[in-house]
Amino acid sequence: MTQKEALKGLRILYPIWMVVGMFSLVYVPSRLIAEDAVQTANNILGNELLFKLGIVGNLFAQLLFIFTVILLYHLFRSVSKTCTLNMLIFALISVPIAMVSTLGQLAALNLAGSDNALMMLFINLNEQGIIIASIFWGLWLFPLGNLIRQSGYFPKLIGPAVVIGGIGYLFGSFVQLLMSNPEKIMPIFDILTLGEMVFIMWLVFRGAKIFETEKV
Repeated sequence: MTQKEALKGLRILYPIWMVVGMFSLVYVPSRLIAEDAVQTANNILGNELLFKLGIVGNLFAQLLFIFTVILLYHLFRSVSKTCTLNMLIFALISVPIAMVSTLGQLAALNLAGSDNALMMLFINLNEQGIIIASIFWGLWLFPLGNLIRQSGYFPKLIGPAVVIGGIGYLFGSFVQLLMSNPEKIMPIFDILTLGEMVFIMWLVFRGAKIFETEKV
């Protein structure tokens, strides 16, 4: 696969992954998951299709992520073999963690209305699994940011922005695991993760300045 072919694939796949991921990991929980177990159960039972779409969306997002990272590997592999391998490893480690975490949602769906306390336990387990996956969602952005900086394919500020995004994911994960009430401080880390969004938007709307076409 050439770099230009990888770039074309990324400009389609990367934004789709972003939209599907935000739908399943942000939108669906914000609509259905409440602090009250009874309310959460009623929300799930009253919007079962939406809850299932969230589960399927999460699984589909992980599959899209695999192919997105492979395309990034082909785009940057001539820049640094070490960084591209590190990027690939960190990114792919997150996939099974995030996919297995959906078991908590499936269990919660079966328990809604019958054992709401246990339902909430599985929902919390799902959320903890996503937090653990977020550690690697942060780590893979460090070599990616370095590749962006070294390659010269993108403006110089985008590489550091992606690294800052990695910091947001990584330290935000630890804050959620360590603090009993991280809600007040988490918006800071959420803002930092927008660094990845800067890269995605530039990639989609402006592309990349590729100097050579690499052939396999």
